[in-house]
Amino acid sequence: MNIPLPPIDVTATAILSDEVYARIGAAILDGTLPPGFRLRDVDLAAQLGVSRTPIREALQRLERFGLVEVAVGRYTRVSEPSETIRQETAEFAIYLMGAALRIALQRCDDAELASMITAMDALIDSSRRQDVRALFGASFAFFEGVTMATGNSVVIGIIQEASFAIQRNLSGWVPFLTGPIARAEAYVQLRDCIAARDADGAEQTLRYLHGVA
Repeated sequence: MNIPLPPIDVTATAILSDEVYARIGAAILDGTLPPGFRLRDVDLAAQLGVSRTPIREALQRLERFGLVEVAVGRYTRVSEPSETIRQETAEFAIYLMGAALRIALQRCDDAELASMITAMDALIDSSRRQDVRALFGASFAFFEGVTMATGNSVVIGIIQEASFAIQRNLSGWVPFLTGPIARAEAYVQLRDCIAARDADGAEQTLRYLHGVA
């Protein structure tokens, strides 16, 4: 089966394995490579115009976060997220993002804080309109900003590596957002905590929004 992925310009790519990982991960997210799609390293290498080595490295990274499943000697294919995987991803994301928010509020500069508050305004607007799609997009954009504001290379690396799994497993998954929509008033409280650099209050409010103790 032909894989509809454009070739990579290797002359303009600093770290080839990262670009391959990003390209395949993005194709899984947007449905270009749907669940069940068989992934053959030789086909991917030909399509992207690279050797099989960065392809294999990228597939191994995607497998670690459950986006790809491998049965040795039988197949490598895009996985279908189960309800359990979605629940576990939500738990992981909420606790990790709560910790990231705590770190960010303790060390971010005023410009980064202002950016977080602006992102919160988009979250509040989406929640009040009960627009699930917009709310998820605004949530992810907010936490991208929070992640960078931590200034912690380990936190940034972990979240960036897990971002494809978080987006794929939680986007469109109604249980992840029904709680926050039902508790929409807490977004205003979260904004106030952020504005006051109240790290404890922000982390606790975030967990409350998602029904996590």
